[in-house]
Amino acid sequence: MVAEAAIEVFLEVRVPQQRSYNGDIVFPLILSPVTSDISFTEAIKAHKPWLQSWLLEAGAILFRGFQVDSSSDFNDVVEAFDFKELPYVGGAAPRNKVVGRIYTANDSPPDQKLPFHHEMAQVLEFPSKLFFYCDVEPASGGETPIVLSHVVYERMKAKHPEFVQQLEEHGLIYTRILSEDDDTSSAIGRGWKSTFLTDDKQIAEVRAAKIGTKLEWSGDVVKTVMGPVPAIRFDESRQRKVWFNSIVFAYVGWEDARNNDPTKAVNFGDGRALPAHVVYDCQQILEEESAAIPWQKGDVLLIDNWAVLHSRRSFVPPRRILASLCK
Repeated sequence: MVAEAAIEVFLEVRVPQQRSYNGDIVFPLILSPVTSDISFTEAIKAHKPWLQSWLLEAGAILFRGFQVDSSSDFNDVVEAFDFKELPYVGGAAPRNKVVGRIYTANDSPPDQKLPFHHEMAQVLEFPSKLFFYCDVEPASGGETPIVLSHVVYERMKAKHPEFVQQLEEHGLIYTRILSEDDDTSSAIGRGWKSTFLTDDKQIAEVRAAKIGTKLEWSGDVVKTVMGPVPAIRFDESRQRKVWFNSIVFAYVGWEDARNNDPTKAVNFGDGRALPAHVVYDCQQILEEESAAIPWQKGDVLLIDNWAVLHSRRSFVPPRRILASLCK
C-alpha cells in the first residue's frame, strides 16, 4: 500500500492523542512533509490515489507541518484534491464565506461545546468529505475530537440492541426552529435565508423538499421537520454499518432562543421520544472512543464523513478554524 514515491514526500508521525484499533489501524493518520521545501498542493496531485487509499483505511488524515499559511493556501489545498464542492444547504451552523470554497467552521461563542455528529446527517444530501484548517490556533482547548462511526455502532448495538433495532426500522425525525437571519450566539443559529441560500420563501420550500425537509411557517419564523432519515447507514466503500446521525448533538445541544427543549429536537421516525438514558450512554461512548488532537497553526484535517463523527470543545480565544464541504 505504501508507494515509494509517496514515502519520499510524506512522513507518518505519531502523537499521544491518537488511538489504535485492531493493533494496526492508527486513528487519525498524521502525515508531515519529509522536507520543508515540499509543495503540498503538488504532492497532493501527484499522490492522490495513495492519499485516498489511506483515507479509506484510517477515516481521517491530519496533515501537519506543510506550508499552509492562509485561507487562500487552504483553498488551494482543497482544490488540489479535486473533490466537487457541496453547497451548505440544510445545515445548522452559522458560517461565513472566507474565500473560494472556504467558510468559517462555526461562528458560535467559544464557551459552547458542539457535541458529536456526522456533518448534515439530518438531511438527505450531505458531504462525503470535510476539510478543516487551523488558521489561528486556540489559546487553550478548542480541539475537534473525532471518532470512528462503526466503532460507536458496534458498541451501541452490543449495549442497547433493541434501541439500535428501532433506529434501523424507523430512522429519525429532527425538528428545528429557524429565524429569518443568523444568530451567531447559537451553535445552531443559522437562519432560514442562509440555510436555504435564498430570501424567497417559495424557493426555500423547493430547496427544503429536495433535502427531505418540510417547512411550517409562522410569519418570518419557520419550523423545519427533517425526516424520517436513516440513523444507521451502510458504508459501501468499507462494507460496514455506521452510526450516521446527530442524535447526541440534537438531544443535548440544539437549544437556543428559538429551540428551548432539545429533547424534542430529535425523535424516532414514528414520532416516539428517545429514551434519555440511552442517549447519554451514547454520549459517553462517543467520548470514550474519540481522539482529540490539539490544533496547531497550519494543520489541515481531512475527514471521511461516512466514517467519522466530529465535535468541538469549548476554548479560550483566539481560535479560527475554517472548513470546506465536498460531495
